[in-house]
Amino acid sequence: MFQQEEYDLIVVGAGHAGCEAAAAAANLGSKVLLVTMNMNTIAQMSCNPAMGGVAKGQIVREIDALGGQSGLITDRTMIQFRMLNRSKGPAMWSPRAQSDRMRFAEEWRLTLEQIPNVDFWQEAVTGLLIENDACVGIRTALGIEFRSKTVVLTNGTFLNGLIHIGEKNFGGGRAAEKNSRGLTEQLVELGFEAGRMKTGTPPRVDGRSLDYSKMEVQDGDAQPSRFSYLDTPRLTGQRPCYITYTNERVHEILKEGFEKSPMFQGRIKGLGPRYCPSVEDKINRFADKDRHQIFVEPEGWSTVECYINGFSSSLPEDVQYRALREIAGFEKAKMFRPGYAIEYDFFPPTQLTNTLETKPVRNLWLAGQINGTTGYEEAACQGLMAGINAHQRAAGKEPFTLRRDEAYIGVLIDDLINKGTEEPYRMFTSRAEHRILLRQDNADLRLTPLGHALGLASDERLARVRQKEADTAAVLTVLEKFAIEPATINGFLAEKGSAEIHEKTRALNLLRRPNIELPELAAFLPELADKLAAFGEEAQEQAIIQTKYETYLQKEQQQAQRMRELEDFQIRGRLNYGAMPALSHEAREKLLKIQPETLGQASRISGVSPADVSVLMVYLGR
Repeated sequence: MFQQEEYDLIVVGAGHAGCEAAAAAANLGSKVLLVTMNMNTIAQMSCNPAMGGVAKGQIVREIDALGGQSGLITDRTMIQFRMLNRSKGPAMWSPRAQSDRMRFAEEWRLTLEQIPNVDFWQEAVTGLLIENDACVGIRTALGIEFRSKTVVLTNGTFLNGLIHIGEKNFGGGRAAEKNSRGLTEQLVELGFEAGRMKTGTPPRVDGRSLDYSKMEVQDGDAQPSRFSYLDTPRLTGQRPCYITYTNERVHEILKEGFEKSPMFQGRIKGLGPRYCPSVEDKINRFADKDRHQIFVEPEGWSTVECYINGFSSSLPEDVQYRALREIAGFEKAKMFRPGYAIEYDFFPPTQLTNTLETKPVRNLWLAGQINGTTGYEEAACQGLMAGINAHQRAAGKEPFTLRRDEAYIGVLIDDLINKGTEEPYRMFTSRAEHRILLRQDNADLRLTPLGHALGLASDERLARVRQKEADTAAVLTVLEKFAIEPATINGFLAEKGSAEIHEKTRALNLLRRPNIELPELAAFLPELADKLAAFGEEAQEQAIIQTKYETYLQKEQQQAQRMRELEDFQIRGRLNYGAMPALSHEAREKLLKIQPETLGQASRISGVSPADVSVLMVYLGR
């Protein structure tokens, strides 16, 4: 009998969710075993070689603020950085980085290997060890049993994964890797509900065979920033991406393959991501469009391989190849591998608590695509939260959760456990009702104190936050005290199309005007610039945001406070909602299934109306 020590946590799967779960729990002090079918594909970027984007970039910064690893690793391995939506308000600013795919995976593995509390095991997991409705370990394909206090499943697309290319299909978790069998069947036997989802990926091509002169160049920011709040290296050079377009000839060729499309012919049963459709789906749904945008993304500093973003497809490989070659710049393109679709098992996340622990089985957590999400960032933050909470359970400590007004991570988990999802869930800024509070620039101010109290965020991180708070307050004091005479500033205001002043005015009041920015004002007033020189760009930016959005921030904080009052209204024990006739039929059904822990959570369940919440308040008040 193969013997191993008992672990505090076993993490199954080493994708973005698994890596964050293992790192978080181990750094908090748990003894962790990370089990993966292939040690050479730890943190593999299965789809595009990029981190961040709209709302996703905010999540990466939140992971970093709490003491997670994704931001640090992205900074060390990125080849381009862009801050998206700079022309909009700061709530919309979203960092995004192109990553070196091979370096990203290598850096993650090396990071994990440097954490003393992490052990590794390469093998498929085929079952869980269950005792008294609690998970106490795993069983591998070789029949080896590893015991632990907690288990986190982060199986990604591997559970009964089925890959489709045209009329061909075969089992696989992703290209050239086998799928995982056994776990879904056991979980269903234990009372879990399972479903099927679908995602896809585009072909990869040889960058040496492309004519970039026929494409639009997309450079990174002139002054690239970074994800981590620590002093990670700044980019000194960047690789450009390129933009080109499909055309009517491309669409004609793709349509030739529709009769062999696994999606159109009904061979794919799972629902795919609404906001990242395949190219055949785009030309079918948007028949009035004569072209669609294609992004050519380099996969690293040295490799010639390119990711063709916007051309995800499960059509036959010959159709993909012929259509690609009709795109401007792709006339001589050489394909490394075709695109494909993959179907896989997931478990509707309404079966989870707000810590991501499963309701049917204690001491078992699910994180990542197994919960119906899509995206590296969404997976990573779930892994982080599952890893933290598995550690807390193993150590006999209180669970750790985040509210909707505290983090996008809180929004994501709250959406999943209360609303569920029938299609791959992707985070958007529009999903967050408090997005002015949840900006990428203040994730450290919001979350690092919480991460430090847990023991995950370092003393250095907390010291940086305190310094940032002090510097921001000092900048605001300078602006509040700096008085400006009309004769000095009216010419500047006229140039900006802003109303002149008629009496001495504080700089802070002028900055409340939408068309007056601090860098320009400081450049015009050298004395003001001298007073601000002692403070960094970050503190000055915080001061500007707090000044310009003061009213909006106050309103959102008041709304958040009202919601917190509902959150504080605990629902203790399992209630028989079916015996409450004043509730609507749908509310009774949903509440019985989800069993919310607070009145606030109940109010956000799809199908529970404000009238139903009032009924609950009366019932609970009694």
